[in-house]
Amino acid sequence: MLRSVAGLGALALAGTGCAAEDGEPAAPGTARPPASDAGPGAGTTRTFGAEWESHARTLMCWPASTGIWAEQLPDVRADIAGLARAVAGYEQVVLFARPGQEDAARRACGEGVEVVPLPVDDLWARDSLPVFVHDAGTLRGVDLNFSGWGGKQKEHGNDSRLAAAVLQRYGIDRIATPVVAEGGSFETDGQGTLLVTESSVVNERRNPGRSRDRIEAELKEALGVTKVIWFAGVRDQDITDAHVDCLVRFAAPGVVLLDQPFPGAPADVWSRSADQARQVLESATDARGKPLQVIELPQPDPDRITGRGDAFVSSYINFYVANQALFVPRFGDGEADSRAQGILREHFPGRDIVPLKIDAIASGGGGIHCSTHDQPGSPAAG
Repeated sequence: MLRSVAGLGALALAGTGCAAEDGEPAAPGTARPPASDAGPGAGTTRTFGAEWESHARTLMCWPASTGIWAEQLPDVRADIAGLARAVAGYEQVVLFARPGQEDAARRACGEGVEVVPLPVDDLWARDSLPVFVHDAGTLRGVDLNFSGWGGKQKEHGNDSRLAAAVLQRYGIDRIATPVVAEGGSFETDGQGTLLVTESSVVNERRNPGRSRDRIEAELKEALGVTKVIWFAGVRDQDITDAHVDCLVRFAAPGVVLLDQPFPGAPADVWSRSADQARQVLESATDARGKPLQVIELPQPDPDRITGRGDAFVSSYINFYVANQALFVPRFGDGEADSRAQGILREHFPGRDIVPLKIDAIASGGGGIHCSTHDQPGSPAAG
C-alpha cells in the first residue's frame, strides 16, 4: 500500500477516532486468544505458504468510518463490493462488517458473499488480519500487532484487535510475536523465502530499538521462513513506509515481478526504490540457494489513467491470486492494462486474469491485494 502522507489530508489523518465521528463507540478491548503452545522457537515445522497455493477462503473488510473516507465512502464501498463479488465467483469470500452495517454490506455484495459482524474500521484486510501459517500441519495465525502503520492513522482501535478477534471467532491458535508489522509488508515464495522492505519494518514507529538482525530472527521464528531478502524501501513518503506488495511479488519460486514506472517518467523516490530492489534481486538467491529471474511489470501512463489523487496507486503489482484466478487493477490506459494482463497471464498460466476498476480504493493509497487476505487451505503436499 502506498498511501501518501502528504496527500492524504482529511482522508487519512482527520479526526481523533471513528467512534466519535461515526456516532458509535469503539469496541471494548477484545481478549486475545492465548498464544499457541507451539510458539516461536518451539521446534515445530512452520510454513508460510505462497498466495498461489489453495485457499480455503478470501477474507475482506467493509469500510466503516466516515472519519477516514469522508464523502468518498460510498464509492469505496462500491469498489469493495465489486471486488468481493468478483472473487466470490472463484472461492468463498467472508467479509467482516461493523455491527449495524452488516445488512448494508450484504445488500451491496449479494448472496454469494458471507458477511460476518465484527468491529472493523477500514477495508485494509491485508494489513489488519493475521498472517496464516501451517504449523505441523495445523493452521495458525500470526498476530502482527497492527498499530495503524505505526500510529500514523489513529482511527483503528477496532482494527488493532481484529486479528485476535478473527482467530478467536474461528478457533484458530494465535501465534504471538513482538514484531509490529502488517501483512502487506511480506511476500513469500512458499518455500522459505521472504521479501521485505526495511523501511516498513525496521522502523522506530513500529519496532523501536530493534535492529534488522533481531527483527529478521523474530520473523523467521514466527513465519517459519529461512531466508529474508531485504529492500531499502522508502521512508515517510506514504503511510505504510512502502510495503513490498507494491514493489515486488513472486510469480513462482525463483521468479519475481518488479514494479516499474511508466517509460519516460521522471525519476523519483519510487523509481529509485525499484532500481535498488532490482540491484538486490540480481545478486540475491532464494532459500534454496537459486538465483532469481526478474520480470518487469510497468505502470500505466499517469496522463491516461481514470483515477486521480495525490495518494493514487497505479501499480499492477498489487494484484491478488485466488483459486483459478488472478485479480489485477484496470487503470484506464488500455495499452498498459493489456500489457500487464498479458505478462500476468504468461506467468500464471491456467488462471483467469480478471481486470477490475478500483479507482476509489486506489485513491486511498491501496489496491486489490491490500483489500484482500487469503486463508490457506490444506498445506501443499511435498
